[in-house]
Amino acid sequence: SAKPTTRRCPAPRLTGKCARSLAVMRSEWDTWDITTSVGSTALFVADARALEARKPDPVAVDEYAESFCYAAGGRWADVLDGKDPDNNLMTEFGIHFINYQGARTKYFDEFLMAAARAGVRQMVILAAGLDSRAYRLDWPEGTVVYELDLPRVLEFKHDVLEQRGDRPRVERVPIACDLRDDWQKALRDNGFDPGRPAAFLAEGLLIYLPATGQAALFEGIDTLSAPGSFVGLEEGEPMPEPVWEAAKAAERAAGDSGNLFFQLIYNEQVAPAARWFGDRGWDATPTPLGDYLREVGRPVPGPESEAFGMVRTNTLVTATKRGLPDH
Repeated sequence: SAKPTTRRCPAPRLTGKCARSLAVMRSEWDTWDITTSVGSTALFVADARALEARKPDPVAVDEYAESFCYAAGGRWADVLDGKDPDNNLMTEFGIHFINYQGARTKYFDEFLMAAARAGVRQMVILAAGLDSRAYRLDWPEGTVVYELDLPRVLEFKHDVLEQRGDRPRVERVPIACDLRDDWQKALRDNGFDPGRPAAFLAEGLLIYLPATGQAALFEGIDTLSAPGSFVGLEEGEPMPEPVWEAAKAAERAAGDSGNLFFQLIYNEQVAPAARWFGDRGWDATPTPLGDYLREVGRPVPGPESEAFGMVRTNTLVTATKRGLPDH
């Protein structure tokens, strides 16, 4: 049986197109660490999870989120100490964003545990960022959690968890890999068996991929999924183009590189995920974010709120691949 440990996998050397310097605007093969570009969004979300955990009635508790933010320092630590009043998390929008992240965390925690109860023992977390589920969920014996992300993101997480002295509750396999590269091969090379059911999680990922990248990711998941596999993901409905351009312009005009968002995402969608997977032999269930917020007892912002669009356009999706699993 698997011992609770982290199997260290060699990080690929970043050369050529993968070693290009970062810019604010996204480019085809841009890269980042935990405090820059897309990487910094993981810290923003970790701040939200940490603040959710401090509530007297949290819907989800990630006891590691605070450690990541304090290790990064700067604005990510300041918001936890109430020292950054200009941070988006200190606004009315931020109240709803924290609720959103707490609910999303609970939703996908339960998704993975449902897969485990169904006998799945291969869990794949795509663009894992600062996900700590290998450390905080009660996994069945024999489970392996694969975490895929860029090398410097995984290194930051490894260092923080090592300093805490914590060990995962399951065999954890971090894989330094760009999802725009051959991540399927990287997964198989590190012990993943496509002949056995798996659960794939893409939480907060799709908005950072163009439609072509979303299609490639979906196809990769489908290819690697034996009958009885699970997939969980979050998707956002694209904004009308004039609204999208106005949001980017306003962000650029503000001139705060630390509060970027619209510069980092793609306003694209290959297809509603429930339909895409449903057309390929999966039983899919979409849950509008607003519906789930109500289910867990959190308020849903009205049309007058800056957070209204965020909640209205987001959907949480789970699906299982039809057929009899061969465990």
